[in-house]
Amino acid sequence: MTFDDLLAANRTYADDFHHGGFDGIARAGVAMVTCMDSRIDPLRMIGLEAGDAKILRNPGGRVTDQVLVAVVLGVTLLQVRRVLVVQHTRCAMASAPEEELQGRVGTATGTDASGMTLGAITDQEATSRADVRKIESHPLVPDDLEVGGFVYDV
Repeated sequence: MTFDDLLAANRTYADDFHHGGFDGIARAGVAMVTCMDSRIDPLRMIGLEAGDAKILRNPGGRVTDQVLVAVVLGVTLLQVRRVLVVQHTRCAMASAPEEELQGRVGTATGTDASGMTLGAITDQEATSRADVRKIESHPLVPDDLEVGGFVYDV
């Protein structure tokens, strides 16, 4: 597999790129933690454009240690004042328990995946609340940061 088609598309994109001089702050003061699912268009779903928000994506839209680093940097250096934690319906990470997801990965790869934590979600509402609390309780996050948890219906 080559990347020629993607590199050609990038050349076209780069010819019309207008954000090169942008300073990288979140112009709308927003950060969103969401799933890597390709059905989700984070900026458009909340009416924003490139440069308005920091988008942090991973399987299930979970608040991991790396996401916490990004949130801390966002609120301290990049003018983030609101954080949305957005999971979604019909998410693969909420489709089965951890052990079953590990089994699926193991079957697909032919390698035991039981040693890898995938982050299965058994209760999206409870997980969302816990992830919001994880951000709110972090010692490097200001008390006035607005954090909300949501489940987006795809």
